Amino acid sequence: MSPSQPPSLPASPEVIDIERALNRITYLSTRARQHDRLMALAGVPLDRAAVALLRQIADSEPLRPGELANRLGVEASHVTRQVQHLEKTGYVRRVPDPDDRRAQRIELTPQGQEAIDRIRAAGVRGMQAALAAWSPDELRQLATLFHRMVDDFLAAAVDDEAFQESLESVRPSSS
Repeated sequence: MSPSQPPSLPASPEVIDIERALNRITYLSTRARQHDRLMALAGVPLDRAAVALLRQIADSEPLRPGELANRLGVEASHVTRQVQHLEKTGYVRRVPDPDDRRAQRIELTPQGQEAIDRIRAAGVRGMQAALAAWSPDELRQLATLFHRMVDDFLAAAVDDEAFQESLESVRPSSS
């Protein structure tokens, strides 16, 4: 175990099973063929990175490119290139940052909002087809548990970041 890693607890069989299921669903949902199919159904010719950026912009207030990069966990230069492409294709625009007029934030255009609405509608249609045999009660339970899991994952990520920062503050410098 490295000094920067917290001690691990033995995993229960249920947690191991959940981790495996999440890996399977992540794999299935991020395959290039699945993305291409979703984009064809939505009628939106964008790659996965552009769609991830559009979704993030749609789910938040206008943000600076650096904030978008942090939320997506990618390099700022990657977001800058994607924003330039999405700007050229009319999906986003830059607007002045009300807190700092020298800075800019990125927001969806009406065309960008229409594209994200079509992408989400196509995704929902696919999910409805896959979950057609589930009862409304089962769907409510799944939604509740998924939201709880995401909230717990986010809290754990914040705790992990705080832990890593505390290690950095007590680690001797190498200079």
